[in-house]
Amino acid sequence: MKSKMFKKLMAAVLATTLTASLAACDNGGKESTSASGSTDASTPTSSSDAGNASSTDASTDEAVDGYTVLKDANGNTYDLGGMEIVIRDWWSPEEPAAPQDDYEEETLKYRNWIQDTYNFKIKQVAISDWGSAPQDFVDYVSTQGDENNYVFTLRNDPALISAMSTGLCYDLATLDCLDFSSPKFTNNLLHKQFSKGGKIFAMYAGYSEPRTGIYFNKRLLQDAGVDPEKIYDMQKDGTWTWDAFIDLCDKVQRDTDNDGAIDVYACNCNNGLLTEAAVYSNGGEFVGQDASGKYVYKLEDPNTTEGLNFAKRIFDNYWEQEPEGAAWDYYKEGFLNGEYVFMFEQAYAGQAQGFLADMEDKWGFVMFPKGPKMNDYTNLWDNNPVCIPACYDADRAWKIAFAWNLYTNDTPGYEDSDAWKTAYYNGYSDTRSVDETLAMMRTKGMITYHSIIPNLQFGPELTWNIGPGSAPISETVSAIADTWKAYIDEANK
Repeated sequence: MKSKMFKKLMAAVLATTLTASLAACDNGGKESTSASGSTDASTPTSSSDAGNASSTDASTDEAVDGYTVLKDANGNTYDLGGMEIVIRDWWSPEEPAAPQDDYEEETLKYRNWIQDTYNFKIKQVAISDWGSAPQDFVDYVSTQGDENNYVFTLRNDPALISAMSTGLCYDLATLDCLDFSSPKFTNNLLHKQFSKGGKIFAMYAGYSEPRTGIYFNKRLLQDAGVDPEKIYDMQKDGTWTWDAFIDLCDKVQRDTDNDGAIDVYACNCNNGLLTEAAVYSNGGEFVGQDASGKYVYKLEDPNTTEGLNFAKRIFDNYWEQEPEGAAWDYYKEGFLNGEYVFMFEQAYAGQAQGFLADMEDKWGFVMFPKGPKMNDYTNLWDNNPVCIPACYDADRAWKIAFAWNLYTNDTPGYEDSDAWKTAYYNGYSDTRSVDETLAMMRTKGMITYHSIIPNLQFGPELTWNIGPGSAPISETVSAIADTWKAYIDEANK
């Protein structure tokens, strides 16, 4: 919860900064000299004469060394003029690690080939940190940038909506080297999340990272007479529902020594994760978007309120109480110690290799069960938006997008690879959690918009007020309805 509060405070400050920023330029509107260096006849000077570099044209493209060489309308190989591009984030080392397997070897080989073939250099490196990334982007674009050619990795944050509104983000829909109808983008839909009025201001490449699901303690299930594999089987055959989960909670929550006090609870977790997952699993949203691109208030949608009430049912009946004075993540230690069976948490590979690495009991991981209004499982797709500064001219932005698009393509020969599983296998307690659950989460998901509405305080205003013994959902929602509608109306302006 502490980290969520920090994010909200940052968002409020950044939204004010962004709105006050008057120095932003428009998308390619100025006639500046490209920072990419000199060009020749084979170098596109704008998106209009470039062709679609995200696809191939059999009449001009050719195969070299097993790779497809993309050609311009004149039949010349695209040449970026020696441009040097930096993908900024907050986690990549200055010097990447040496390849550890065949996939990483082939990826390095492919990336070296695209740089040699199209005459550019590209690297991904941490320049900002998690907290400063949005403000760094604002400052850079507001002061008209510099000689560097950056792609900014940002956060899913209200500040980005303000950046879109004040002209800080380049309209990616104008760059025909990006095909937003391709699986590379439709597998995560982030570009739709940051689209408005036919314009696209952010993107993400590839499958979405798996997010919130349910970890379960196999020993405690067996102690209660439940075969842990049954949960995977239900998930696989489509019978993993809210009712099935409640049935398991009733079986595993027990007073083992008959003293009248519960010794093994069914559940625990960060409140917000459970509340969000319950709503999405029933087809609900907190904020949606209509066909015209306007944000829509959904807090009182029937599917949403049914999900909120399901979350409260779990809190009221199956929740291990929070110890007085406990840290926000106290529930993690309780799961390690076998105090409860089910933990709602995110599916980070690093998390499994972190605190869960110390767990003696075997554990598994499944998607959140589906609600009565859904025919399938889902999870929230929540990825880091990638933006190009709007202060770059059209030629410069096109070249940067062309290079980023190639850099983030699947490694040739590994388009359907399971290489992504390696990091999870190294930490997860069994293979079904990876082969079945995480594989589903990459393809069964949704985007939503509440986290990017300026001023909307999702934790303090909603999820932190839903828990054991809290007020009825109708009262909690009624107390914030008008405020949220005002936030959404303002975002739509």
